[in-house]
Amino acid sequence: MRIHCLLLLLCSLGASLAAKPNVVFFFIDDMGWTDLGFMGSKYYESPHIDKLAQEGMVFMNAYAAAPNCAPSRACLMSGQYSPRHGVYTVANSDRGSSKDRKLIPTKNTIHLAEEFVTMGEALQAGGYVTATMGKWHLGDDPTTQGFDVNVAGKAWGSPSGGGYHSPYKYPNLEQKEKGEYLTDRLGEEACKFIETNKEKPFFLYLTHYAVHTPIQAKPELKKKYQAKKPTERHKNAAYAAMIESTDDSVGAVLGKLEELGLSENTLVLFFSDNGGHGGVTSNAPLRGSKGMLYEGGIREPMIVKWPGVTKPGSVCRENVIGVDFYPTLLEATKTSAPKDYLLDGLSLVPLLENPKAKLKRQAIYWHFPAYLQGYTARHGNFRTTPAGAVRMGDWKLIEFFEDGTLELYDTSKDISETKNLAKKMPGKAVELHEIMLAWRKKTKAPVPTEPNPAYDPKSAKEGNAGKKGRK
Repeated sequence: MRIHCLLLLLCSLGASLAAKPNVVFFFIDDMGWTDLGFMGSKYYESPHIDKLAQEGMVFMNAYAAAPNCAPSRACLMSGQYSPRHGVYTVANSDRGSSKDRKLIPTKNTIHLAEEFVTMGEALQAGGYVTATMGKWHLGDDPTTQGFDVNVAGKAWGSPSGGGYHSPYKYPNLEQKEKGEYLTDRLGEEACKFIETNKEKPFFLYLTHYAVHTPIQAKPELKKKYQAKKPTERHKNAAYAAMIESTDDSVGAVLGKLEELGLSENTLVLFFSDNGGHGGVTSNAPLRGSKGMLYEGGIREPMIVKWPGVTKPGSVCRENVIGVDFYPTLLEATKTSAPKDYLLDGLSLVPLLENPKAKLKRQAIYWHFPAYLQGYTARHGNFRTTPAGAVRMGDWKLIEFFEDGTLELYDTSKDISETKNLAKKMPGKAVELHEIMLAWRKKTKAPVPTEPNPAYDPKSAKEGNAGKKGRK
């Protein structure tokens, strides 16, 4: 009798695991909102990702939880906003020249602390075999934070050694011979992982280094785009080639799922960690670029394909943000949330089932109490000075902490954020500011106020992050 019951229990467990959908999460680095064919680019080519968009649901108001790499990834993996884990930027928070900084910025935490239960750890506990392939950027070893397999992931934020071209040496990924391209190899490793684990539920986090700098393409693809007529917004042939290589990698993984008969039971997500690099691509019609709280720095291309749940070719316009992926995957995989662990986001499953549904929350938020130096003339000294932002419906408010300047935009009528309505609509500005202040209090978000004694007002060179750029 006991043996019979045990067999029934094992069969039930096996059926339960089989019913769990596989999860493939494509997380691209520095890909701008319009850098793909389905998002409007006429120069960059992305047929496999475009096909994924046709087969799944496209989110038009999808946001990274931070404007640059490490904090965006920390929010994604922890399911919490930056003030809770303290990862606000990449490396130090006092970037740029000291004489140009009015304030002493909040000290930055470089790695995601072990105390935070990552998305990988939660799914691992739920019966998933987990793998991260590519950029980790949250610590030295992702296998200590919920991943059974790590390929090429470490603390660094961009390709090391030879960059995208071999010879190179990454954790569990070494190529001594010349001629291999990192983006291709990561796709190959992802396909091997799927093949090896096809009989059990798996979570594949394919977090490409591409299309982050250095801008290094396969020569034959670069030549292709050099021969192609550029557009006003998109014209960098090497960057275009990098996008195509990324697209090929996505296509290889999706092809492997199809080959193995796994497509119908796999939830596929596609997202980017922050906006496009302003010195390489254009995020227009969005204002700004990577490292800024304007739309060009935080609004991302996003696709979700979940056969039987998402309607092919559907579009969702609800505001969603990076911290939402964690609770979404918990619900989609029927995985229990970590005990006594706070999640700031909301599950997107209601939207996946009905793109016109509404999430029950007041707003989404950003907090960036750090400086980021500029890298183009239009930036001036900084891409951004310490700032915070809130979006409620179509309304968005940005506060710059150096002088308390408020900027209010109606994104439904002004997607390019050209008309600051804070003075014309002071009531709305106050409403959003109070919501943001209450959120800061709740999350204990630090706001820098200490003057920098080394600041020299004569050195100021304002751009998009300064008053001239904010008009």
